[in-house]
Amino acid sequence: MDLSRTSKLGPVALSSLASQASLLQAHAVGLPPPTLAQPHAHLPTPTAMYPGLPGFMFGLCGFESPASAALPAMFPLPTLHFTPVQVAKVCETLEESGDIERLGRFLWSIPVNPSACEALNKHESILRARALVSFHTGNFRDMYHILEHHKFTKESHAKLQAMWLEAHYQEAEKLRGRPLGPVDKYRVRKKYPLPRTIWDGEQKTHCFKERTRNLLREWYLQDPYPNPTKKRELAQATGLTPTQVGNWFKNRRQRDRAAAAKNR
Repeated sequence: MDLSRTSKLGPVALSSLASQASLLQAHAVGLPPPTLAQPHAHLPTPTAMYPGLPGFMFGLCGFESPASAALPAMFPLPTLHFTPVQVAKVCETLEESGDIERLGRFLWSIPVNPSACEALNKHESILRARALVSFHTGNFRDMYHILEHHKFTKESHAKLQAMWLEAHYQEAEKLRGRPLGPVDKYRVRKKYPLPRTIWDGEQKTHCFKERTRNLLREWYLQDPYPNPTKKRELAQATGLTPTQVGNWFKNRRQRDRAAAAKNR
């Protein structure tokens, strides 16, 4: 299937391409595509799903699919001529749609020439898609490796940071056999700090960056009771929502009242 002219296709066509690619690959080798889990779901490991194979990896750059591992050399897989740009566009479309299962099938179904690995790994959307699918399948080790060894832009930080923390929380819960409390989560965050590849290095306190807290404190000294207009202005200046701004001011007023009462 020559897809060399698909770089200008729209989201619907790109999504269809992903589906067609995965179906062609699964049909050709007689194996079902992997079933992906939602967060917190505990399904059999990919190795258990494909017994006797050396391990489950995506067919995309540096990963080996169970299908390709099972076939002898005399039965080569069909070649799908995707360019790195086309792969990136399909990954972006499927990620935006939230269809993680199809995204996983798409990555699994693409055999690529090893020489294309470097070009593929230059596309952040492809790396992010690999990390996302690894997270949803519970393959946290691969997700950590991707996040730690590739530098991501600031636009991807929030999503990847949430995945990093949630994966470590889930591992800690499994190890301890109970849900984590706030103190437990704090200890996990201290033990597994965010890698600089998905973090700008600025320390956070109580979920807000220090720069944001300083700005909120300055406004609080001027007016502890901001009206809705000022809350919206502060929200725009800090990147928070008006509700978050309002809650911060409310909590700060309560702390100040408690401190004043204690000092009487």
